[in-house]
Amino acid sequence: MASQTMTMPRVYEERRLLAWLTTVDHKRIGILYILGAGFFALIGGLEALLIRTQLAAPNNQVLVGEAYNQVLTMHGTTMIFLVVMPVLAGLGNYVIPLMIGARDMAYPRLNAFGVWMFLLGGLFLNLSFLLGGAPDAGWFGYAPLTAKTFSRGTGIDFWILGLQLLGISSITSSINFVSTILLLRAPGLSLNRLPLFAWTTLVTAFLILFAMPSISVALFLLFLDRHLGTHFFNPAAGGDPLLWQHLFWFFGHPEVYIMILPAMGIVSEILPVFSRKPLFGYTAVAYSSVAIGFIGFTVWAHHMFAVGLPDVVNAFFAAASMLVAVPTAIKVFNWIATIWGGAVRYQTPFLFAAAFVALFVIGGLSGLFLAAVPVDWQVTDTYFVVAHFHYTLFGGSMFAIVAGIYYWFPKITGRFLDERLGRWHFALQFIGFNLTFFPMHFLGLAGMPRRIYTYAPGLGWEVLNLLATVGAFILALGFVVFFVNVVRSLAVGVPAPADPWDGHTLEWLTSSPPPPYNFAHIPVVHSRRPVWDLKYTGNPHPRPVVEITEGNDRIKEDKGEKAPEEPIHLPAPSIWPLVIAAGLTLFALGLVTHWIFIPFGVLLFALGIARWATQPLFPEAPGGH
Repeated sequence: MASQTMTMPRVYEERRLLAWLTTVDHKRIGILYILGAGFFALIGGLEALLIRTQLAAPNNQVLVGEAYNQVLTMHGTTMIFLVVMPVLAGLGNYVIPLMIGARDMAYPRLNAFGVWMFLLGGLFLNLSFLLGGAPDAGWFGYAPLTAKTFSRGTGIDFWILGLQLLGISSITSSINFVSTILLLRAPGLSLNRLPLFAWTTLVTAFLILFAMPSISVALFLLFLDRHLGTHFFNPAAGGDPLLWQHLFWFFGHPEVYIMILPAMGIVSEILPVFSRKPLFGYTAVAYSSVAIGFIGFTVWAHHMFAVGLPDVVNAFFAAASMLVAVPTAIKVFNWIATIWGGAVRYQTPFLFAAAFVALFVIGGLSGLFLAAVPVDWQVTDTYFVVAHFHYTLFGGSMFAIVAGIYYWFPKITGRFLDERLGRWHFALQFIGFNLTFFPMHFLGLAGMPRRIYTYAPGLGWEVLNLLATVGAFILALGFVVFFVNVVRSLAVGVPAPADPWDGHTLEWLTSSPPPPYNFAHIPVVHSRRPVWDLKYTGNPHPRPVVEITEGNDRIKEDKGEKAPEEPIHLPAPSIWPLVIAAGLTLFALGLVTHWIFIPFGVLLFALGIARWATQPLFPEAPGGH
């Protein structure tokens, strides 16, 4: 057993608050994304319970009129922009550099700026409840409902600028993912060996980069309409409200794939591990992700079948909407083939991942119905559509996200989540979800419109609405069990080894949780399952397994390879990403409330940019390195 002194990397492991405010470590940033998304999920979940309580019985008066519209708008906006997208970004931030054998993201400070922009943008958006009322025109903000004539308060302005701030976060995060995955892969990790979660995150990043400018332009034009007297969306002055719909849905439908593709990647990582088999049809699953990304930009107008577009246009978008089911079906059949005949371990991550497949198929089939123009004309703007997109986005994305949290929680925290509580969580979430949203198919077919806050008795909707409300509270109880599980496991959970699930990919080579520098030696990859091969197939070129001895700078080696002589330089902490994000948020607050915030925002922004540009990324190492 060889051992020798090595120069250890400069690391920044302070546990005080300042260490988190200045962190540029991708793992801490990933945790900040996940915790922030969890906080906003609590808000969005409470909003959902208010909505379902109001609709539990006819003529309820729990949440009426404008208040209902505000809560409904903020629920949709919160769940999409403040929960699903950022929690996927958080899991990607934490896991993907480990998966590809990198020590950090390509642009650590830009990464930190993205997470602070998300957190402050989300707080800015919810501040509208306290400063004149929240937005109340729906999460899609259809013109002319968002014009000054119909929305005189500041709610829509908070919504416009809040989404712009969140868009900045998404774009910076996507630039980082593209650069990291394409440029920082370990030696031997070609694209044809890339883990599927990294594949789907890469495609998602490109989707955001191409789709986000569309909604950014639409929001900018809407702000001009509201404050500078332009008329881009005002038909009385020569504008066109359908222009908003085209711009919004050119972003809005790729947004569906932005939320579902990383979830598909998570499931593609979990199912093979718990089936103890390689993923069936790796190449087909990877390339079908790219196909979904391309086709996703050709289907946006299926949200507009009822607005009077020409028949030939409707026919094209109907065909494209049905075509996108082909690469999706490829994934589904490959997942089923992966499970089929495997030595399946029915543990909590597998249960949530398998439920994702089943529930997403239901949502996909109802989507095919909506792709048929005559059917869409009958059920558009009914609860059938609400059931469809919740089966794809909650039954899809959220089940996969929870599966990913159970799967990577031991790696992130060094402790297991409790399996018994996990099974209770799964049962409550699965039953509650289906009891909430499956009846909505029948409500929609029975003619119940979306976005109504009350209804008269005798329409045949009472029992189904009551069932949906009971299901919503069961679903909420499931997440209470999940929260208890997380808190309990952090305190007294069973310690997790480096490879608790007998995994396939590189993150399972590191300790749980990983050291700040991830890998003492950058691994060399020779297959699609490098860790599995290292353990079971006698790979002739394995990565040396190294272990850092606590309390000193010694290194213990299992393969006899010499420790590296050079130090590992990690980027220094920086407060300036937070300062720049705070400056932009103050500037936006000044545009909505009082001009006095604008100069303070500009000053903070300019100071942050100046210091960011002059602060070295890598500080001088001790000993002159």
